[in-house]
Amino acid sequence: MTLSLNEWALGGSWNVDAERGVLQVAPGKIVFRFHPRDVHMVLGPTKNREPLRFKVKLDGVVPGDNSGVDSAPDGGGGVREPCLYLLIRQKGRIGDRTSEIESFDSGVQAFSFTFG
Repeated sequence: MTLSLNEWALGGSWNVDAERGVLQVAPGKIVFRFHPRDVHMVLGPTKNREPLRFKVKLDGVVPGDNSGVDSAPDGGGGVREPCLYLLIRQKGRIGDRTSEIESFDSGVQAFSFTFG
């Protein structure tokens, strides 16, 4: 998949309305091409239950030292409550990059990306 800067794509079965996308059948992906240092995403579960698992990649690999406070160096994380999740915080050179967030559980809600 090739995206231009600030383009995004969904993979999997999503129900998208004016305010959010909800993953209907796992797994599902959100891919976004960006330039800023940080990638935040407002995520939430559709029901209160165990955390909904996700994995973040940066340019196709786990983020390592570029992981955010809400994702591990191996890219793993979980959506526990509706809030802003810091998924990537780049430590090195800032350039055009591609982020990928894969959800392993249905029911995750994705509301918006924000950048820093």
